[in-house]
Amino acid sequence: MLLHLRRSLVLAVACFVVFGLLYALAGTGVAQALFPSQANGSIGANGSTLIGQNWTSTRWFHGRPDDFGPYAADPKKGISGGDNPLVANGIPGESGATNLGPRSRTLVADTRQLIRWWHQHGVNPTSDLVTTSASGYDPDISPASAYAQIPMVAKSTGVTASTLRRIIAAQVRPAELGFLGSPTVNVLQLNEALARAEPGGR
Repeated sequence: MLLHLRRSLVLAVACFVVFGLLYALAGTGVAQALFPSQANGSIGANGSTLIGQNWTSTRWFHGRPDDFGPYAADPKKGISGGDNPLVANGIPGESGATNLGPRSRTLVADTRQLIRWWHQHGVNPTSDLVTTSASGYDPDISPASAYAQIPMVAKSTGVTASTLRRIIAAQVRPAELGFLGSPTVNVLQLNEALARAEPGGR
């Protein structure tokens, strides 16, 4: 019996060392050696390219709406949540959809207000710019959504529309493997490219 217990204990310790430590360390080592940026969360100087940022100024391109903003859920104010992220209100957002259905008066009112906001800044918004993604933190927009914002960004920055079109075109990523999904533009990387193109930019 002691022999069996000893063998079981040795096997348990060996499995723990091999699969619990060495395997994990090997995986981490390979990831850090071959894919350091991805292994560290794709975090650059201005944040991660994997999660949407909150862009409040008209000098930057904006991403899709999320749960931040004046319509973020706030039980104290009787606000159930909504789709407008354009003005931060200090209330933390939540990952996930707002769960407002197509017949929701709140959703319709919030979307109309967001459309008015875009029109006030010379933008004819695409559906991307007035609807949330499933997660609420999509870091990408469609190329059409980026091009639609050119009048607003050009007016705020002084960068010409033709230059902005070139910047956007350089940031368009094709569909995965050429056929999965649609072309996208990462908003953070687009704004970093814009900052470099501005006079005195980075």
